[in-house]
Amino acid sequence: MSKAVFLDRDGTLIKDVHYLKNPNDIEIIEGVGEALRLIKNAGYLLFMHTNQSGIARGYYDWEDVQACNQRMLEMLNLKADFWDGICIAPESPDEKDLGYRKPSAKYQSEIILKYSLNTSSSWMVGDKWIDAETGLRANINSALVKTGKKIEPKTEDFAQDKNVPVCEDLLSFTHTYLLKSE
Repeated sequence: MSKAVFLDRDGTLIKDVHYLKNPNDIEIIEGVGEALRLIKNAGYLLFMHTNQSGIARGYYDWEDVQACNQRMLEMLNLKADFWDGICIAPESPDEKDLGYRKPSAKYQSEIILKYSLNTSSSWMVGDKWIDAETGLRANINSALVKTGKKIEPKTEDFAQDKNVPVCEDLLSFTHTYLLKSE
C-alpha cells in the first residue's frame, strides 16, 4: 500500500499572505524545500490541499492561484509535475456545502481510494486546526506546524488530546514523524 502526505499551502509551505494574488508576494518558509525532497525520497506521495475562498469572494481568480502555485515551485526549484495532486478549494466559509473546502475530507477520501493509501502511514499537515480536523475526518494522521497562524495554547492542548503533534515547522515534522524509522 502507498503512503501519502497532504499539505496545506499558506502558512505551511509559504508565508501566509492575506488573499494571496500576486506571485511576487510569495515567501517560502525556511526548510520547506528540503522537507519536500525528503518526503518524496522517503516514498510518500505528496498532495497539496489549499482553501482559496478569495476565488468565491471575487478577490482573485483561478489563474492567479495557478500562477502563485507555479511561482512557489519555481522558487523551490521543483518541476511543474512535482505534486502527485493538488486540490484548490474555492468555496467560501459560509457556503453550506463545503465541497472540497477544509475541514471537508472529500479530497483525502478520494485520494485514499484512488491510490489505495495506507491510512495509518498517511498524514495531513497544516498550520490551522481545520487542517488537522481534515486529516482526522479522513482517518489519517494529522500534524500542525507553527509557521503560519498562531496556535493558541488551548488548541495545542486539544491537539495533544487528539494525538495531533504540534511541530515547529515542516522540516522538524518530517524528521520526527516520517523519517524516524529510517
